[in-house]
Amino acid sequence: MWCAQPTFSSPWHTTSARWGSSGATATVLDVPELPEVETVRRGLEPLLVGATFVDAGSHPSAKFLPAVEARGATVTHVGRRGKYLLTGLGDGRRLVIHLGMTGQLRVDPDADAPDPYDRAWWLLDDGRRLGFRDVRRFGRLAVVGDDLSALPTLAALGPEPFDDAFSPEGLWRDLRRSRVRVKTQLLVQRVVAGVGNIYADEALWRAGVRPAARQVSRPAAARLHRAVIDVLAEGIEHGGTTLRDYRTVDGGSGANQHRLDCYGRAGLACPRCSDVL
Repeated sequence: MWCAQPTFSSPWHTTSARWGSSGATATVLDVPELPEVETVRRGLEPLLVGATFVDAGSHPSAKFLPAVEARGATVTHVGRRGKYLLTGLGDGRRLVIHLGMTGQLRVDPDADAPDPYDRAWWLLDDGRRLGFRDVRRFGRLAVVGDDLSALPTLAALGPEPFDDAFSPEGLWRDLRRSRVRVKTQLLVQRVVAGVGNIYADEALWRAGVRPAARQVSRPAAARLHRAVIDVLAEGIEHGGTTLRDYRTVDGGSGANQHRLDCYGRAGLACPRCSDVL
């Protein structure tokens, strides 16, 4: 059945409109997206800026070895690009952290109490310890200069959703260039950075755009543009979405999972029209 409200077409309620293997269900891997990474960034910045990494170590995997390259550097800021944390260092380099599926960052007051799942760690000059816990080791570290083109994945990212470069007209033009499904284009990160399964589903549902659509009209692109910004901003406001592994810097859970309209809600009532999703 189609939603009666809003007035544009929104076919989210029939069996054929369900997501299947490419769609959003609670079984899809819970990977931190922009709201979760931004929440971590905001938690880390006041704890790290001005601190110096006097020592560092890592798991022997090449993905975590770059941790030691930050030894001796002072943190100047903690930024973000898409789903990546960018920790500015006093010598002009950046420590890039991708949390992966199970990555968690925390600052411990006691440097002598490491977590057995820490894959990288940095000892701060005041005795505290920054730990990167990653049970399944899907995370990754890099230390690069100011030019992020050294990392092709970062260089290829689309505009930040809260920047003026992300516009309704630009989104419409970008989506028109490909016949790939709209949801897939969102996930690829080229049309906008930071959107993953959770927030793509929420934005598409809110905008009334079929995730499998291969073309969208200008009005639909404008609705989707607004919905992407809104669902990401709301995710940040509520500390991110914790479905399994994601934790804030202080070890807490996000609260946005209690506000999801469609992600993981197959078989439940649609909050817009009360039909079954």
